Amino acid sequence: MHNELIIKPYPLFSIGFMKAFAVTMRPYLLFVSGITGLAGLAFSAGSDFTRFLLVGLASFLSYGFGQALTDCFQTDTDVISSPYRPLVQGLISVRDVLFVSMAGLLICVAIFAHYSVWNIALGGLSALGLLTYTWFKKRYWAGPFYNAWIVAVLFLMGYITSPAESTGAHLMLLPAVILVFSGYANFVLGGYFKDIEADRQTGYFTLPVKFGRKISAYFSDLFALGMILPAASLLIKELRAGKELSMVLPAMVFLMLSLAVTVTAQVLLHRVRTDDSAHKPIALIVHGYILCLSAVSLLQRPEWWLFLAGYYFLFIAVLKLRPSESQI
Repeated sequence: MHNELIIKPYPLFSIGFMKAFAVTMRPYLLFVSGITGLAGLAFSAGSDFTRFLLVGLASFLSYGFGQALTDCFQTDTDVISSPYRPLVQGLISVRDVLFVSMAGLLICVAIFAHYSVWNIALGGLSALGLLTYTWFKKRYWAGPFYNAWIVAVLFLMGYITSPAESTGAHLMLLPAVILVFSGYANFVLGGYFKDIEADRQTGYFTLPVKFGRKISAYFSDLFALGMILPAASLLIKELRAGKELSMVLPAMVFLMLSLAVTVTAQVLLHRVRTDDSAHKPIALIVHGYILCLSAVSLLQRPEWWLFLAGYYFLFIAVLKLRPSESQI
């Protein structure tokens, strides 16, 4: 007879569950949703510190709760590609993760809705998108686009938290939404490069599974351009409007860093030959996204430069603490 080790999930209200759920939230990626919501906030009117703090916190945590929610429907592929995850190991139950993630998302939406009732509809739409994402991820033509629109909605949720119309900023919303959509779609597509074998075995016909790494890398290049070019256009618009160089210098620095990091990421992505070697360009794609959104935020709020510099360095520190280097 063989003795099988039976793992009992941590109780919902326990320290063990809290630690395991924190790992499931991917703390190093909370910075992605955080900067997205803050970018939307930067384009809005007013400078209420309480709104900045609450909306920023809700944006920051929304990625973690959303990621935990989608993980509940992807244990089939995660058990192969990410065996370290607590949900896969059975340390926490799907039922409990669903409950906590949905409760967390509801609280986040409530914060957004406090500043604009329209955020109830946008938040509900995003939640529906998260609940249905797995089906779309299995279709090569949908995955990155479907995930990206959810994040673009987060940007808009941050923007409409202002009770007053932001003078002139609404004219820059379209390029901003395009760069958020494209930048996040690139992160999603790049992330597929580390899970190709697991996705192939479990019926997830992502773009890399369907067409291979080479063609997928070219699509990734297009997404990268879709992020950098709108950001550059926003910077040029500010310069042509006669804004003082000192007011746009912080944004220029962040955007140049984003460009350098993004180009490096795309070059490395074209060189990926195995799932295990994909994490470096994927990590750089995330760096580029955070830097780019910081840049466009600084075009509207140059006084945020010190905060966003600290935010970025904190992201670097937390990223180094992730439980598996090959996973982003």
